[in-house]
Amino acid sequence: MARKKKGLLLVVSGPAGVGKGTVNAALMAKHPEIRMSVSATTRAPRPGEIDGVHYFFKTKDEFDRMIEENAFLEYMHVFGMNYYGTPKAFVEAEREKGNHVILEIDVQGAMKVKAACPDAVMVFIAPPSLKILKERLVGRGTETQESIDVRTKTALDELKMLPNYDYMVVNDVVDEAVAEMESILTAELCRTGRNTEPISKLTGGETI
Repeated sequence: MARKKKGLLLVVSGPAGVGKGTVNAALMAKHPEIRMSVSATTRAPRPGEIDGVHYFFKTKDEFDRMIEENAFLEYMHVFGMNYYGTPKAFVEAEREKGNHVILEIDVQGAMKVKAACPDAVMVFIAPPSLKILKERLVGRGTETQESIDVRTKTALDELKMLPNYDYMVVNDVVDEAVAEMESILTAELCRTGRNTEPISKLTGGETI
């Protein structure tokens, strides 16, 4: 039986309000072989949250031990309270099964993952324009004007990081953005660097 290709790690970033979650959910609904990365955290579970499904819930001592063991692709201390991190073991286990893993993360965390996992596919979800992004934030009806202003300024800083990504997907129409994500998956799976075994067979004197 032919061995499945190793799955991809898709690192997806983009400003708040750009629709990352919507695009990722629609992509996963079409492709059951795509998984969302599960983070580890030291915060307490909320009602209905399941360990290993929503998060891997860890004590501070357990989290510290994982840091010492270099068990994270990236981790951060949020608001000086709880720790969050991306466990290497979960990502690698899924990829070895041939599943693709989406890691939806901010630009700072994405750069850490890029350094730790050079074969990660870096995708930035961008808005059609800053004006439309601001309209989407306002349309949520959950943001104060101060919050909208802060998020808009943060978006400008995040957009400056675009050259550090492999691909830009503009989320104007969700179905079109999903189709572009599918094209990225196809292109990446066809890279020669991800096909060393079949290339070796073709170039290694296989008899006809």
